Amino acid sequence: MSSGMTRAPLPERLLAPAPGWSTTCDVVVVGSGIAGLTAALRLKDKVGRVLVVTKDVLNAGSTQWAQGGIAAALGPGDTPDQHERDTLVAGAGACDAEAVRVLVTDGPAAVRELIELGTNFDHDSAGDLSLTREGGHHRDRIAHAGGDATGAEIQRALIAAIQAAPEIEVIEHALAVDLLLDDGGAVAGLTLHVMGEGQIDGVGAVHCRAAVLASGGLGQVFSQTTNPAVATGDGTAIALRAGARVRDLEFVQFHPTVMYLGPDSRGQQPLISEAVRGEGAYLVDFEGNRFMQGVHELADLAPRDVVAKAITRRMHETGHPHMWLDATHLGEAFWERRFPTILVTCRSYGVDPVTELIPVAPACHYASGGVVTDLWGRTSVPGLYATGEAACSGVHGANRLASNSLLEGLVFSRRISDVLPGELPEQRTAAPDRRTAGLVSGDLRHAMEELMTDRVGVLRSAAGLAGAVARLGAMGERSTDLVDQAAWELTNLLTVSTAMARAAELREETRGSHWRDDFPERDDVRFAGHFDARMSDGRISLEFVPAPQTDPSMVPVT
Repeated sequence: MSSGMTRAPLPERLLAPAPGWSTTCDVVVVGSGIAGLTAALRLKDKVGRVLVVTKDVLNAGSTQWAQGGIAAALGPGDTPDQHERDTLVAGAGACDAEAVRVLVTDGPAAVRELIELGTNFDHDSAGDLSLTREGGHHRDRIAHAGGDATGAEIQRALIAAIQAAPEIEVIEHALAVDLLLDDGGAVAGLTLHVMGEGQIDGVGAVHCRAAVLASGGLGQVFSQTTNPAVATGDGTAIALRAGARVRDLEFVQFHPTVMYLGPDSRGQQPLISEAVRGEGAYLVDFEGNRFMQGVHELADLAPRDVVAKAITRRMHETGHPHMWLDATHLGEAFWERRFPTILVTCRSYGVDPVTELIPVAPACHYASGGVVTDLWGRTSVPGLYATGEAACSGVHGANRLASNSLLEGLVFSRRISDVLPGELPEQRTAAPDRRTAGLVSGDLRHAMEELMTDRVGVLRSAAGLAGAVARLGAMGERSTDLVDQAAWELTNLLTVSTAMARAAELREETRGSHWRDDFPERDDVRFAGHFDARMSDGRISLEFVPAPQTDPSMVPVT
């Protein structure tokens, strides 16, 4: 069934000067996190020239900020079946069961490959891989590095491998603008702006035979997020403008324990890893009550949507802007060994977690949806593949299980590298671009972020969402002729926000990370499926795609 179109048109491509230079490669990879660099490394010996373009420097994306670790069935007594069950339960009936099976089955080998690459994971005194537990997991299966610096260590190892591979060319400070398409709508290249080279001379065209979108998330849609500044939904918006299907954008995960810095804080906020609770910390309210007791069988280690909702409810009930995380009983020696990065961060903001409670509140953390792919990373646009947080492989459903994100990027990038070389066409010729170009004024960004946080954040309602859709439409009419990064990013953010708000408005139920206070129950009769967004003639349409439900109780536990 069709769910209609958004009310106001958006640019079908980004206004930009004509390319002043061009280059050619076999495959261009957009993004330099675990997903993008894994794809590039595994493709380098299978295709000709691989080009990696990244918006900032190689280590500026979300991967380096991943604290907790990477999940896989690596421990004694653990199995892929058990990991699968936990993933399906967290996904609240919206996972693709086949994709989850791929994730948990391929996961252990993928992590071992990271170790072979040179990633230094933590080990216990016996020399075995040190594994911990996070929310939603019934086993200790989270491998970590440097205590709480897992992402940074993985990124270090990947960058070292990239720098040792002369077959891979890297262009840093390169903002991907739009895909170039041939007459049939297949990928023929990519336009990008290399920042620092001037607004006109810096715009170029990369002609390629295939493109891999690994551009990360969209956290900057909201005013408070754990995502870095580069996470402006560029890949999702690029794919929409190229005609790709985008799915499940309403399922945005809000991490429950983000350090509260005050009512006026904006942008990237300090994450307090779920692993801190996995090691014994617990949540309390202002009276010292452990309010997660009785809410879920796993209490403080319940899935993230459960904990985020419980914290938000208690905040609303008490009128306080945050709750507290108590980890004082862990001791200073343990903090210094297990969570050195978090310890330094907390102290830099004037809170010593060894002796003081940490103020925490939910903030935007992860987009479970993205560009729709099959089990091999193929999108609905010929020649376009997607992986990592920019993609919707189906493994996360309505709520990502903790530490499955790094694993998803790793597993599905490996699968892309298995099929893409055999699917490379001859270089296509880019057709003249007759799509409407435009930009939205970058000075609207703060207003858009506040609107999304207020109306499309943790708690949603029909009135709030309708108001958000209307105001986003009005913002889309504020066009500008000023071509700069602020306008490009805001246009991408507004495109993604419009699709997200409309999907949230249409999903009249509560499921996973999507919480409607006017429809508080999960509705498997009407909403067992996905909302897919497409763009045509500058308007975003949404279609509901029914899907068979996955009953976690049917998954064997061995």
